[in-house]
Amino acid sequence: MTTTFITGANRSLGYETARRLKEAGHTVIVGARDPRRGQAAADALGARFVRIDVTDDASVAAAAADVGAHEGSVDVLVNNAGILGTHDAADQITAADARAVFEVNVVGIVRVTHAFLPLLRKSANPVIVNVSSGMGSFAATHDTGRVEGRFVVPLYTASKAAVTMLTTQYAKAWPDVKVNAADPGYTATDFNGHSGPQTVTEGTDAIVALATIGRDGPTGAFRDRHGAMAW
Repeated sequence: MTTTFITGANRSLGYETARRLKEAGHTVIVGARDPRRGQAAADALGARFVRIDVTDDASVAAAAADVGAHEGSVDVLVNNAGILGTHDAADQITAADARAVFEVNVVGIVRVTHAFLPLLRKSANPVIVNVSSGMGSFAATHDTGRVEGRFVVPLYTASKAAVTMLTTQYAKAWPDVKVNAADPGYTATDFNGHSGPQTVTEGTDAIVALATIGRDGPTGAFRDRHGAMAW
């Protein structure tokens, strides 16, 4: 049985990823900051809830300890938790705004990955999926024919570019762990006011595919639901 821990799993892409992996036979642990929403999501899925705030060292350490005590190991870690950040114009963005976005989207991944790595290394096939975005792709954001090229969101895009680079560096550093980045694509979620043309199921295609790779699967890859993404 594959044990999978997902951050930000109480709604949208995280919830749908949890649902699909549970359906595929994984033992899913729903990680979420809000206890009420997290427990409700876990109950609906038939999964276990573990509270985790990716911005808090003690919370993340407690979550890893909880999983270590109950499941003993983790086969798949999905770093899904993320925020968009301020909607202010670029000339109004402050250092505090940047800290808030990077603390969740980038530092949060480092914090959670560091805490869960010992549990992952107990697996015969440890896998990490970092939920990045085409908005962090230099190629996509410079292509005006793509939706990513038509938005200006400095902090979110910069944070997701950092997530993808962090993924490739982790993959190089840890040959015993498969570490990949997924681009959900422009998906209708609470994140964007349900404006995306993709369904939430389509938006989780790349995440689920990377979460279910075998021992011969890729590492250091950046993929969307159609295949390899340009950096």
